[in-house]
Formats: sequence, structure tokens, C-alpha cells
Amino acid sequence: MSPEAANDPAILAHVERFWEGRKPHSPIYQFLLDDIRLTHASKGVVRARLRLTSNHVNAHGGIHGSVSATLVDWVGGLAIAAWDNRSSKTGVSTDIHISYHSSAKASDEIEIEGKTGKVGGSLAFTTATIWKVVDGKPGPVVATGSHTKFVRV
Repeated sequence: MSPEAANDPAILAHVERFWEGRKPHSPIYQFLLDDIRLTHASKGVVRARLRLTSNHVNAHGGIHGSVSATLVDWVGGLAIAAWDNRSSKTGVSTDIHISYHSSAKASDEIEIEGKTGKVGGSLAFTTATIWKVVDGKPGPVVATGSHTKFVRV
């Protein structure tokens, strides 16, 4: 993880409210991310942790690629909300790219970080990193992603 601004309690509270308002309207988020815990927010940066369950893994026991894609999508939207405290309309996806580096299995904890690169009048660009947590700290990178969203209201 790269150094950036300290956790901002006001931004974290905003992002938590934003997430709680969105979750009831997304069955896939309810199914996969019901137990996700937001741990950090600062301007344009959000971090969370999730304990993986059997719902998150593929037939080989590793985190499913679709779960990683969902996390990149989810954390990108929250990073945009953390950028300017918007309370709705974090945009619609125009592009998601994911690179898979390693794996994690059920019972592993992962850390997810989303960062805004640029939020403009029409498009927002975010990046995401998913780590396997080892000894309470981010360890091996599981996946990285980039996400472009159309944000014009």
C-alpha cells in the first residue's frame, strides 16, 4: 500500500452511509458483500476487509474471478463517493480490467483498496488492489484492477 492521507472519520462516516443506502438495492452486493467492513476512507481512497466464505470461491477453492470483479466495481464506486462526498450517482461502468496475481480461499481475509485517479465531469477513473491478509496486514496481491465510470449526472 502506498502512503496517503490518514483515515478521515467524516469521510468514513459518509462512505458508510452511502454503502448502507446502496446495499439494499443490489442483491449481488447483499449476497457477496453483506459482511464487508469498511476500515479506512480519505479523499478518494477507501479500504475494506472481507472474510471469504464458500460463496466467494470457485470449484477449485480459490476466490472466484467474478468476486474480484465485483469488488473492483464496488470499491471504485465508494472511492468516487469518498472523492467529493457525493451521496448518489457514482456512475455506470464503461470499462473494468482485472489482473489476477494469486489466490485466496474460504476462511482467508482479504483487504480491498480503491483509489480515484481522476474524477471529471463525464468520466471517473479508479484503481483497486485486493490483498490476502497475513498476520493482520496486507500480504500477497490477489488481484489488481482499473475501472472507468461514466459519472455525468
